Amino acid sequence: MSWRPQYRSSKFRNVYGKAASREHCFDGIPITKNVHDNHFCAVNARFLAIVTESAGGGSFLVIPLEQTGRIEPNYPKVCGHQGNVLDIKWNPFIENIIASCSEDTSVRIWEIPEGGLKRNMTEAVLELYGHSRRVGLVEWHPTTNNILFSAGYDYKVLIWNLEIGEPVKMIDCHTDVILCMSFNTDGSLLATTCKDKKLRVVEPRSGRVLQEASCKNHRVNRVVFLGSTKRLLTTGVSRWNTRQIALWDQEDLSMPLIEEEIDGLSGLLFPFYDADTHMLYLAGKGDGNIRYYEIGSEKPYLSYLMEFRSPAPQKGLGVMPKHGLDVSACEVFRFYKLITLKGLIEPISMIVPRRSETYQEDIYPMTPGTEPALTPDEWLSGVNRDPILVSLKEGYKRNSKIVFKAPVREKKSVVVNGIDLLENVPPRTENELLRMFFRQQDEIRRLKDELSQKDIRIRQLQLELKNFRNSPKNN
Repeated sequence: MSWRPQYRSSKFRNVYGKAASREHCFDGIPITKNVHDNHFCAVNARFLAIVTESAGGGSFLVIPLEQTGRIEPNYPKVCGHQGNVLDIKWNPFIENIIASCSEDTSVRIWEIPEGGLKRNMTEAVLELYGHSRRVGLVEWHPTTNNILFSAGYDYKVLIWNLEIGEPVKMIDCHTDVILCMSFNTDGSLLATTCKDKKLRVVEPRSGRVLQEASCKNHRVNRVVFLGSTKRLLTTGVSRWNTRQIALWDQEDLSMPLIEEEIDGLSGLLFPFYDADTHMLYLAGKGDGNIRYYEIGSEKPYLSYLMEFRSPAPQKGLGVMPKHGLDVSACEVFRFYKLITLKGLIEPISMIVPRRSETYQEDIYPMTPGTEPALTPDEWLSGVNRDPILVSLKEGYKRNSKIVFKAPVREKKSVVVNGIDLLENVPPRTENELLRMFFRQQDEIRRLKDELSQKDIRIRQLQLELKNFRNSPKNN
């Protein structure tokens, strides 16, 4: 692909990235050093959440967006997990509800108080146990309230109904670790990429695989649905170990529509798609730049626009929902960039340059708001419905009236599709067996040390007793 801008008729040809000034960044944050391939960041119109480095469990910060500047070292954290936090996602319909998943095999739902945290939060409003290994991904359903998807290292995707606090469906078509999940517009289809080098399109309620691609020349890492265009875009690695993107027809995954090599770097490519502007953003883990393209319905499908460049490498990126953007500045996308070396979160705004200060209707079409289109029972019964759209003309700031109510339940076995998920543990990998072996060896050494210390103490007591009996006072 040529990296020169293609000068053609497009309202987004001159979109540029603008990094926030230092006083509008979030500074002094101990960003996690975990090497798991996630963003470790989630943002909505009210809060910014970042997974942090911590000892003795997992934690993340939740900061109100207006509280920019330097964050104090003792700032309150959400710290209830017993293992490292691997993913966090805000509820799209209730802005103070966030889901997290962890190496401790649990998924937890947290309710953030108005104005942010005043003290450490250790108690979740809901704890979900169903995976037998660590949980690497969580995703909220895009149109249904209280439906959450989680993917674990037990190769299963569980669908949770948070109104009852139980898993209601299980997708077990994968043969290795699930790397990414993405929904289409109405949430009727789920696309997944897996470590077994396969791309799948799944009907989530039945768990049936509708399409499957065995990617031999293009090892897929990440996937994203391109809105309502019935297309998918994946990022991955070619057979020559160069970074690559591929465009697919969701109804026929036998061959990609196009494959394009990006560069020879090794960092994972994260794709972000804006369905309102039909723009695709590519950001590499460890890179400092963000490339962006416009996607069309006809060949060549992808049109390169420009590139935002920065010397600071990014560990991950959070994305602001549309209703949280500044429409008066013609802002069409906003990233929150994690810079680990500086402990900094830097907002980056993508702006369409316009001279007029009036509302630009052509770049802000009707967009999904914060009202769910379906209830959990409706979606589980087979109903599909497009998201409820809103206009951003008046600066959409409507607060959702939905309140999260955690169910009261007792801990018990988790049975889905006739299988007890906590008992049906898959075979362990070689690395896990080695880790278990070394842990057991350490435990054996520790017990031996304790026994030797006790033996020494017993001998000392026996000697003291003997000396006491032989003393002249006792004769």
